[in-house]
Amino acid sequence: MNNASAHADVLILGGGLVGSTLAVALSRAGLSAIVVDPADPDVTLSSGFDGRASAVASASHRMLGAIGVGERLRGQGCAIRQIRVSDGLEPGKLDFVADDQADPLGTMYENRLLRRTLFEAASSAERVDLRMRTRAVGVTRDLDVVTAELSNGSIVTADLLVAAEGRHSPTREASGIRVARWQYDHAAIIGAFHHERAHDNVAFEIFYSTGPFALLPLPDDEVGHRSAIVWTVAADQAAGMLKLSDRGFLAEAEKRMGGFLGALSAPSPRASYPLGFHHTTRVTDTRLALVGDAGHGIHPIAGQGLNLGFRDVATLVEVLVEGRRLGLEAGDAQLLARYEHWRSVDTFAVAFATDTLTRLFGVPGRTASAVRRFGISAVDALPPLKDRFMAEARGESGQLPRLLMGMPV
Repeated sequence: MNNASAHADVLILGGGLVGSTLAVALSRAGLSAIVVDPADPDVTLSSGFDGRASAVASASHRMLGAIGVGERLRGQGCAIRQIRVSDGLEPGKLDFVADDQADPLGTMYENRLLRRTLFEAASSAERVDLRMRTRAVGVTRDLDVVTAELSNGSIVTADLLVAAEGRHSPTREASGIRVARWQYDHAAIIGAFHHERAHDNVAFEIFYSTGPFALLPLPDDEVGHRSAIVWTVAADQAAGMLKLSDRGFLAEAEKRMGGFLGALSAPSPRASYPLGFHHTTRVTDTRLALVGDAGHGIHPIAGQGLNLGFRDVATLVEVLVEGRRLGLEAGDAQLLARYEHWRSVDTFAVAFATDTLTRLFGVPGRTASAVRRFGISAVDALPPLKDRFMAEARGESGQLPRLLMGMPV
């Protein structure tokens, strides 16, 4: 949208991966959006790889295709064709393998690529008014309209306000929506490195009592084979891990891997963030909807955090489009009630499952390890149960919105 429209169907606070996807999806469906974000694109879209990457589930990928973003990403990700789960390096494993004729379990993308692609898509979308380097300094919501005063002095209005500001959403806090939250006393070390042997499109989830060690396949580059890493460590060890030399860091990683990908080299920059859980009691209020981490934050153990946000997007867009066909504006209470009901069961189920897995695999001791290995081997021998887990990994469980099936709304 080239003109600085003062009114839109939806005002989105937060132009990250979830917020920008929502804006593009709304525009594609004929609804207008104003996106307000304080970030500087010159910084967030810088060309250097910062080590951050995300797994986009197959259903989420179909949505990106349906809104015109998938074509922009074509050939730049790495399909996950298999997930191997193990308890440390002990015998026993659980393999989830996608059929050769089926969609992959997911696709790994560097976050910088996702950010740039979605930013460009939002910038060129017909019905998106993208306002970067700007923040909302005052927002009011009543039964009739949402009004926001922006840091540049302008005033914008909308029928619906969407908070896509992340885990520490100020809009959520100001709304009075209650949040259940706790910390895991762990931190995730994230980054990437190169390895001697090809990953063959396999993601590895190795569980230790100190936390999971995940290896996620990335496309090869000019240096060679590479994978992203999400390494859970005790919170008080994170700073020390970041201070290690590259050689020391790779040596520690090789110990956790047992050398199955060969020698490690050329690591990316590393970062860490504390691990916690939060889940709101509701995701709506008067003319307000929460999406992504504003409404729920889970452990990265199953790689579903971003995909939960994409499922929020697909659901909200479908609800709003169907409401428009019935003559209802975007902030109508009936539509928000439907969004609330549709998303509440799914988000709670995923949050509960990931929290349970985190606690189960974190129990120390040889007996606990033996029980876990027995459970892993048992599930590996039960195809129907494995199929259900694979459907969850693909984001295909429950009542799917049309976008997650790759269909327009």
